[in-house]
Amino acid sequence: MITIDTSLAEAPYDQIKRQLSALVAAGELHPGDKLPTVRRLADDLGLAPNTVARAYRELEASGVLDTRGRAGTFVAGDEAGRAARQAAAEYARRVRELGLSSAEAISLVERTLGGRASPG
Repeated sequence: MITIDTSLAEAPYDQIKRQLSALVAAGELHPGDKLPTVRRLADDLGLAPNTVARAYRELEASGVLDTRGRAGTFVAGDEAGRAARQAAAEYARRVRELGLSSAEAISLVERTLGGRASPG
C-alpha cells in the first residue's frame, strides 16, 4: 500500500501524505475505509509513530482523513464533504493569522451565508 523511499529528499511523513492522497484520489481507498493504526503503520514502514501521526493529522486537517478517537482513522466522506472540511481548515488558519476570535470568524461565516447559528 505505502512505501517509503529513503533515497528521496521528501520527508517520510510527506511521502505518506502524498501516497494516501493519491490512493484516495484514484479510488483505491473509499470513504469509510479504515486505515491502519499509527503504531501499526509505523511498525510496517519502520518509522517512528510520530512520523505517521503527523501525516494522519495533516491529512485530517485537509479533509482527506477522519479520526474517530478509539474507533480509528478512516477515509473521509464524499468529495463535497472533503472539500468543505478543507475549506474550513484553510479559513480557520487564515482567521487565526488575522487575529480574529472564533466568535468573530463564525459571525463572518453566518453573515456571508445569510443564516444564524442554531442555539446550543
